[in-house]
Amino acid sequence: MDDPEYAAFSDIDLRHWKSYDDLITGTLWLLGSRDKTGPHVGDYWGNFVPQIPNQVLRRFTRPGEVVLDLFSGMGTTLIECRHLGRHGIGVELNPDVAQRSLERIEEAANPRGVETAVLVADAASECVREQIREQLRRWGQESADCVILHPPYHDIIKFSADPRDLSNARSLEDFLRGFRRVVANARDMLAGGRFLALVIGDKYASSEWIPLGFECMQVCREAGLQLKAINVKDIQGNEKGKGKNENLWRYRALKQGFYIFKHEYIMVFRKV
Repeated sequence: MDDPEYAAFSDIDLRHWKSYDDLITGTLWLLGSRDKTGPHVGDYWGNFVPQIPNQVLRRFTRPGEVVLDLFSGMGTTLIECRHLGRHGIGVELNPDVAQRSLERIEEAANPRGVETAVLVADAASECVREQIREQLRRWGQESADCVILHPPYHDIIKFSADPRDLSNARSLEDFLRGFRRVVANARDMLAGGRFLALVIGDKYASSEWIPLGFECMQVCREAGLQLKAINVKDIQGNEKGKGKNENLWRYRALKQGFYIFKHEYIMVFRKV
């Protein structure tokens, strides 16, 4: 891929750049309703929409490369890896969720015959690095070409009873300490010059807006990752999923002087 008409990190043909009109290059991501192509189903708390990994993988990877998702959940990223011809490694703490995600991933179309693996492990542990390296070696690779991080938004949703689960962190400081270890692992696994995408939102606590997204952004920057973009994605149809009544929350916002969450972030970093 030495042709200067191709981006060094993707197979986008810059001679025909106008033909990629569905690729987002601005920082406001209006993605609309959830893509339900193939086995994608929004039935798991905290699932992000498939359009996010689709955009990231098409912008920052080539077919045949390896993508690492350290909070793989029900496999949204890995399903998109199959659709787009990228090998995918997921790390999931909950064994039951990992097994269910594998079953769902196997239902996805795999036209390029790529490989997918889901490791049952703690993404913040030191031993997860060797598990990932072992999987990479099986595929003849030394590092991942892209990393995606979609951690819990601290304690907004409890994903398990496991004390290692970041959603069970007793405080924001504890959450950030755990997330810092995950980012260190991600940076260690990522090839030089390649990209990491962080999908994160903010939270309210004690009537105060907690800028969780920017706290996590700073963790990535302190790890030596170069910030390339802060993209803002609209949240659609999420009030029902979070047990909120839109009119009630609008009333409360007017009464109590706050604003209702309607966005989250897709932050992009590069390992330099």
